[in-house]
Amino acid sequence: MSDSNKKPNILISSCLLGNPVRYNGTDLLIDHPLFKKWQDHDQLVAVCPEVEGGMPVPRAPAEITKGDGKTVLSGKSRVIDAEGEDVTNAFIRGALKSLKTALDYNCVAAILTEHSPSCGSNMVYDGTFSKTKREGVGVTTSMLEQNHIPVFNQEQLEDLAEYLDSGAYLDVKTD
Repeated sequence: MSDSNKKPNILISSCLLGNPVRYNGTDLLIDHPLFKKWQDHDQLVAVCPEVEGGMPVPRAPAEITKGDGKTVLSGKSRVIDAEGEDVTNAFIRGALKSLKTALDYNCVAAILTEHSPSCGSNMVYDGTFSKTKREGVGVTTSMLEQNHIPVFNQEQLEDLAEYLDSGAYLDVKTD
């Protein structure tokens, strides 16, 4: 395939590809025709921000306290695990490495795991470890969006397909 026919790359949470990298050592494999199409065209670039940040598998679950990924990046919130350990720096490190991967591979969008303190794109857990969710984004999502890389979750594959088909990513201006 010539470069002019190359389909745009998409950053994707590694767990959505079936890799057992979630906090509890499981995956969230996507079984969807669009996903299979992008996989067949070698458009998917896998990353697990938490593993990239140096966290082990398995690991204690973590949640953002008093905010979301935007407030974590601005220094106003922290990411704390269920054992009370502050893991904010690992989450920021993972977000930075994920951004670098997205830029190195010219990813025009991302598919990240909803509700995750790294990857949530609409909702994240509220920091109480009570399974309560609130509106907000994860640390990596915030980092990518600040750098003009739109983030979709695993339930928004059709929205991502529309975005890619529209060519809107060709008009994205960087600062």
